[in-house]
Amino acid sequence: MKHLKIFILIAIIAMGCTNNAGKKAVETYSYTDDYGSVVEVPKEPKRVVSLSPAVTEIMFAIGADSLLVGRTEFCSYPPEAASIENIGGISNLNIEKVLSMNPDLIISGSMVPQKVVQQFEKMGVPMVCVIEKPAFDELFANISKIGGLVGMSAKADSLNKKLKEEMANLELSDGSADGPSCYYVVGFGSGGNFTAGGNTFINDIITMAGGHNIAAGSVGWTFSLEVLMEEDPDYILIRAEDSARFCNTDPYKQLTAVKEKRMIALEDGILDLQVPRNIEAIRRLHTIFGGQKR
Repeated sequence: MKHLKIFILIAIIAMGCTNNAGKKAVETYSYTDDYGSVVEVPKEPKRVVSLSPAVTEIMFAIGADSLLVGRTEFCSYPPEAASIENIGGISNLNIEKVLSMNPDLIISGSMVPQKVVQQFEKMGVPMVCVIEKPAFDELFANISKIGGLVGMSAKADSLNKKLKEEMANLELSDGSADGPSCYYVVGFGSGGNFTAGGNTFINDIITMAGGHNIAAGSVGWTFSLEVLMEEDPDYILIRAEDSARFCNTDPYKQLTAVKEKRMIALEDGILDLQVPRNIEAIRRLHTIFGGQKR
């Protein structure tokens, strides 16, 4: 009996050693995100949840989509993103569902409420924010950041090089050309008129493509309906799903661009998110403007 007890004790100790050896310590490092929060993140994350359409799109673009285990209902590009489990909205985030995915890293954008960030912090889940920046060139920095966070810096660098080469092949405007006037519709109607002011990457895209944003002198997103009607821009840039309603709503249907069918309908995300597809938006607008003058 004595020998049996000793054998059992040795077996228990051996099992404990095996379990401890099997649990490899996760190597982390301190990362300061775009809000200045210092987060301990894993060097090689295996299970990532994206709370940002831009983050999801960039992860697919650098070939890191195999790491994604969750994404929001707004992460709709590329179409393959639909195969990633949907964790719901952003403002009404289902925290329990996110936690059930056992992520070792959460990457969010600017739309996630601070209280949600704090909740994940309390639960010990590393969460970093990579937000959209005012300047277009910051797209490349964001791609590099996300690539670094998911252990794919080389692929992020390769993507940046490719995008910059594509831009170099376009004869882009330096902003001094007096191109056709444009207005980008973010929101319209009884709720107010919203557009991209001069301190946005969207304004940079319009300018590089050779257009003149009539809201370039504005800071922020609100815009005067009276000024819009008075400026009567040459082109209206708008999300495709909003185009028909805009064209059939007073007083917008009185705009010359609407009457003469100079509406540029763009798919969701190509211009309003800071993503690799921005290069395609520049190319398209550049082709349409084609050196035109106001």
